[in-house]
Amino acid sequence: MTQAEKAEAFAELHQPGHPLVLYNIWDAGGAKTVAAAGARAVATGSWSVAAAQGYGDGQAIPLDLVLTIVSRIAATVDLPVTVDFEGAYAEAPAEAAANLSRLIGAGAIGINFEDQVVGGEGLHAPEVQAERIAALRAAADAAGVPLFINARTDLFLKEKDRSRHPALLEEAAARSAAYAGAGASGFFTPALVDPVLIKTLCDRAALPVNIMMMDGAPSLADLASLGVARVSYGPGPYVEAMAALAARFQAVTTGP
Repeated sequence: MTQAEKAEAFAELHQPGHPLVLYNIWDAGGAKTVAAAGARAVATGSWSVAAAQGYGDGQAIPLDLVLTIVSRIAATVDLPVTVDFEGAYAEAPAEAAANLSRLIGAGAIGINFEDQVVGGEGLHAPEVQAERIAALRAAADAAGVPLFINARTDLFLKEKDRSRHPALLEEAAARSAAYAGAGASGFFTPALVDPVLIKTLCDRAALPVNIMMMDGAPSLADLASLGVARVSYGPGPYVEAMAALAARFQAVTTGP
């Protein structure tokens, strides 16, 4: 498939009630492994990609290095590759769009794009984030790739007290509408785990909903029944892989 065809196929995998499962990886080896295991698409996780290279999250890893990693992943697997692009390494829409053009050149057919102010405080205002999304959509259109823009809101992730999450639902729905109008393809809500709220959001959101697996989240089967269209695993696979590596090392060095 061409890059554009991969983007189209990837979008079609987002079916509410039959969610696309993305087990996030961080390098070409991981991409090849999940592809061989039957994955229908490959997704990076920014935390994992950064940690695997010794960096912290939050765009600490240089963009040039990210592009190198993405190009190796895209060259290694014949599957759609979506990239956790954080805040596109820029605040200004034009700069974000320029960076996206480079990412598309590396082989990406989709991105996560978050509305928190990376390296700052709080979230971008909905209209500001919508302007940024519109710039990304224009850049993708110019490249001839129907990029899947998974618009991430950090409303729930920023609020650590989950008892306050119901009060955020109205703003989340409004942001999904604003982002959809700007050209987003999906709506990602990390840290939203309450099944009633997830169901309500799936019913009200203007876009297919992506839920991240984490402590307290419903099972995959339950998320499907709630109408979720995409389920991702974030940093979980990397954390588990590194814990298993440490355990194996300890087993061979400590003996019986």
